[in-house]
Amino acid sequence: MKRKIFLSVVVPAYNEQTNFINGKLEAVYDYLRKQDYTFELVLVDDGSSDGTLNLLHDFGRGKTAVRVIIASHQGKGPTLIRGLTEARGENRLFTDFDQATPIEEIEKLLPFRQRGYDLVIGSREIRGAKREREPLYRHLMGKAFNLVVRLLAVRGIQDTQCGFKLMSEKAVEAILPKMQLYRKASLRRDPFTGAFDVELLFLATKLGFRIAEVPVYWTHIKTDRVNPIKDSWRMFMEVLKICWFNLGGYYR
Repeated sequence: MKRKIFLSVVVPAYNEQTNFINGKLEAVYDYLRKQDYTFELVLVDDGSSDGTLNLLHDFGRGKTAVRVIIASHQGKGPTLIRGLTEARGENRLFTDFDQATPIEEIEKLLPFRQRGYDLVIGSREIRGAKREREPLYRHLMGKAFNLVVRLLAVRGIQDTQCGFKLMSEKAVEAILPKMQLYRKASLRRDPFTGAFDVELLFLATKLGFRIAEVPVYWTHIKTDRVNPIKDSWRMFMEVLKICWFNLGGYYR
């Protein structure tokens, strides 16, 4: 009988050649293999067009704890759903490839899982958090978006968008099948994050799961993937869709 995997770390990947050069994935793997618990590193390629998939396969070769999942390019939300669903750990963390919040910060989250919280989310907003090198306009836009989210969808959480969240296997199995935003996702031509985190937390609250918001270290990584105006508008529209889905009874 196979030993239960304690921790699955799910990392979405889309055109990550620069981050490969910077050794981000090696840092995650090196940290995990030094721990005294069992783990798997689940790498989900979101239809990369720059050779990332080949680099992922090369990285995973000979590493039994590393799995590579190939997905078509539908954006970060569907990619995370695929990875979290196919992960096998009793605890499942998703984290960004660029490691804006480094993997070591999981040490702050795991104690809350042991206390019975089913979702433990990294936060850049609550007391004790540390954020570095973030442009002022990005910080203000993030605060405005979080305010909208708290008013319309998820109350009581200061930062819904930090890409560093730990979930129990039970929460994954209960929440992800009910998600609606990307149920009919189509192929994309552009990178897009979307309101995946908002829908995740909305459903977690609706289903009665205990959520802990934990301060983490985060540093801004410069990227050309984000269009502040265009992406903010699209995410706002997705928050409205979540409200509509709820009123329409889609989340039963």
